[in-house]
Amino acid sequence: ITSSSIEMKAKVLTWVTLVILLALGIFTYFRFFYVFADGVKAGELNQFAYKGYVWKTYEGRLIQAGFKGSAGNVGAASVESYIFDFSVADEEVANELMRCSGKNVELHYKEYLGRLPWRGMQKHIVDKVISSSPISE
Repeated sequence: ITSSSIEMKAKVLTWVTLVILLALGIFTYFRFFYVFADGVKAGELNQFAYKGYVWKTYEGRLIQAGFKGSAGNVGAASVESYIFDFSVADEEVANELMRCSGKNVELHYKEYLGRLPWRGMQKHIVDKVISSSPISE
């Protein structure tokens, strides 16, 4: 084994390692930090809590009510609700939501492709409360 072949193997190993690290970095960015979607959800804030075993995070549940037409019965409609589970990373937003339990709220959120334990248990992270109002009967 010559010294030039050892140098060549070291160069190849260095480049392979750099490419693997770069690919891992790109994967990590897109999986955990790239904002896949952002939008607004509105509904009744059903639950909001600060919970967790190792990382305590703010977790909430929004209930969105709506009407859905029945496919078999023309003209028949049923009331259906959709549950939107979310996490909150910002303590100021969490404190605002703590005061909104049981109210109708509009929330701005960001959706990520993966979850980070210190950011929350959900892929949807609420970053702003747009509005809140009492539930009208």
